[in-house]
Order: sequence, then structure tokens, then C-alpha cells
Amino acid sequence: MNIHEHQAKAVLSEFGVAVPRGYPAFTVDEAVEAANKLGGPVFVVKSQIHAGGRGKGRFEGLGPDAKGGVRVVKSVDDVKASAAEMLGRVLVTEQTGPKGKQVNRLYIEEGAAIARELYLSLLVDRETSRVSVVASTEGGMSIEDVAHDTPEKILTFSIDPATGVFPHHGRALAQALALKGDLAKQAAKLLGQLYAAFVAKDMSMLEINPLIVTAANDKEGAQLRVLDAKVSFDSNALFRHPEIVALRDESEEDPKEIEASKFDLSYIALDGEIGCMVNGAGLAMATMDIIKLYGAEPANFLDVGGGADEAKVTAAFKIIIADPNVKGILVNIFGGIARCDVLANGVIAAVKQVGLKVPLVVRLEGTNAELGKKIINESGLDVIAANDLSDGAEKIVKAVRGRA
Repeated sequence: MNIHEHQAKAVLSEFGVAVPRGYPAFTVDEAVEAANKLGGPVFVVKSQIHAGGRGKGRFEGLGPDAKGGVRVVKSVDDVKASAAEMLGRVLVTEQTGPKGKQVNRLYIEEGAAIARELYLSLLVDRETSRVSVVASTEGGMSIEDVAHDTPEKILTFSIDPATGVFPHHGRALAQALALKGDLAKQAAKLLGQLYAAFVAKDMSMLEINPLIVTAANDKEGAQLRVLDAKVSFDSNALFRHPEIVALRDESEEDPKEIEASKFDLSYIALDGEIGCMVNGAGLAMATMDIIKLYGAEPANFLDVGGGADEAKVTAAFKIIIADPNVKGILVNIFGGIARCDVLANGVIAAVKQVGLKVPLVVRLEGTNAELGKKIINESGLDVIAANDLSDGAEKIVKAVRGRA
């Protein structure tokens, strides 16, 4: 589960992490009120969507010279004008795709005197069962670009959950970010705070880009500040965190994925034309791959799971059919724990309720496969039978291409 930047900063601040002052705003009046609370002289008006690249994004309906989704302004009137222009408008970035995302909330934040921009993230390393720390002096830009162009500027090290953060981890981070003296001490302290938040809240990814070094002034020396924060949580651990579940913004999620979550289905919407219903994550991935091999694109990842019953399969089929991009459906079931006859009944029930207007190819193998095939064959549905995965992929692609 993902949350917005302002929510992420609020969570991190609970653990002592230094973040700039700011307030969320859902209306223009709230944006003005937030700016008055901050007092200026510099304000940052930030679009709150679940996607990166907001600053370089463009708003639909505005001219090519219009500012992006993150704007630095110097008056309350400018905050008001930006808020009026941004709220309710679709923002398109590299990560949203061409459809973009509608901006329904803003974050009005105090400006910062930035001396340096750094990169820092924590994520779960499944290979080592540890928390990996990724750091770079090249903040403010895509870490993928840094990895491609200057990989030597990225340092990665792991923290063992059995021991937690040791002083040498803090020294490693300071060295990776080229920080010395008091800033090195601040980096070590920050790492401990972030790690504590990461573990306590069951995060799967915590990205700070940029982590800034502020310019020193008469009141204080240079400081480390979290200028942006992106957080994802382990969905399997959300039952432990009702306070995090309360932060969920369903307007940022695909409605089909929300519906799938109600039935405990593993569903991710994609941009292709062939809907897939499969049991088992590995088989689902293989099904998607072989569809691409035969020249088409999958419309979704969908794993109904090993314990799927008729109700769950019916729900899954309805979700697939609800996607207007779907031009054909491939059901690929290898019955181990799941029984092919139960899944076949689910498919028939869904088709009878929703109707079938696109080609349907069904491949059944495993537990009660023959019974499942018999049920499908005697259902009166216009179904194309497949002998194996390759045969199924070839037939559904051919059927879709034939109707194009």
C-alpha cells in the first residue's frame, strides 16, 4: 500500500525525523490558510499523487509553458493561483503514463535553502532477508538514471534485523553521502530513526529523494532535512496497523484492483488486450510471458490462489470483463490445491451473470481436470479448449487478432 508524501512525512516525524513544516490542502481556501500559517517568505506547492516526477510533469489543459506539479512561489497570492490551477486537474508524469492522475490534494510546505541534494532509501532485500540501504550523492534525480550513467556513485549496504543499526552503518552512510563533522553525526542519527520507522510500520520501501543539506546561516549550521518521502507498506502486515490503513487513498488506485482486494485476489491492471485468470503467481507470470511471446500483451496479472472457490473465481472473471481494453480472455488453471471443476463452475457462473462478448480460451490441467473440461464443454458456452499453455496462448492471440 502506498501513501502520499505529506502522510509519509507525518509518519516519519513520529520517529523524530526532521522534515520541513507543511500542511495538506484539499481546497484553494485550505491552501491559502496553510500558506498564512507558514508565513513565508518562500512556499512550495506540491501536487499529491502516487507517482514520481511531479515537478517535471505537465497538467492537461494548460499550455506548454505552464509550471509542473511542484511549484516554488513567493507570496500567498501565488499559492492561491497555483492551487486553483492544480486542484482537480490531471497531472501527467513519466510514472503516471499518458492517462495521468487527477490532483485532489496539495501539500503546502515552507521553502528550504538547499545547499546539496542527496538520495537515500531503505527496502527489503529478499535474497538476504535484510534491510538494504541505498545511498547516493546524486539526489534530486531518478536513481535509475544514476544507476545507468554513474553506478559508482551508488553505495548499498545491509542491516541485519537481528542486530539493528550499528555505529558502523552510520559511518558507512556518511561516507556514501560525503558528509563530515556534524553532518556525519546527523546522518547516523537519521539512519537510526528511519530504520526504526521502517521496521515498526512494516514498510517495504522508504525512499527519500532528495535528502537535502540546508545552507548554514547565522542561527544554525547546515542541517539534514527530508525534502520528499515516498513510502510503501507490506500489504500482508496491514492488519497490524489500522492507523496506516486509515491513510489509504482509494482514488489513487485502480477500481478493479480495489474490487479484487475485497476477494483476496492478487490483481494488477496492465495495458494489454488479453485478460488472464491463473492460479499461482509463478504460473501467472509464465502466462503473461508466453502471451507476449506470441505477439500480444496481457491486460492484467491475476492469481486467484490455490484455495479459490466458485465465488472468488466469479469475482475474478467479472473484474477481467470489466476492463474495456480486454479483447480476449485466457483461463490457465493447473489444479493442485485448487480443483478444476470448482474453477470451471466459477467461470460459467460469471459468464452467465455478465455475458461473454470476447473470445475465451480455457486450459485446465491437474486435480479434476477432466471433470472441469466436461463442465465447460457441456455449458453451452462458446469456449476454445487448449491442450497446454503454449496452445492456449497461441489460440487466444489468434482469436483476438482475427477479430481485430
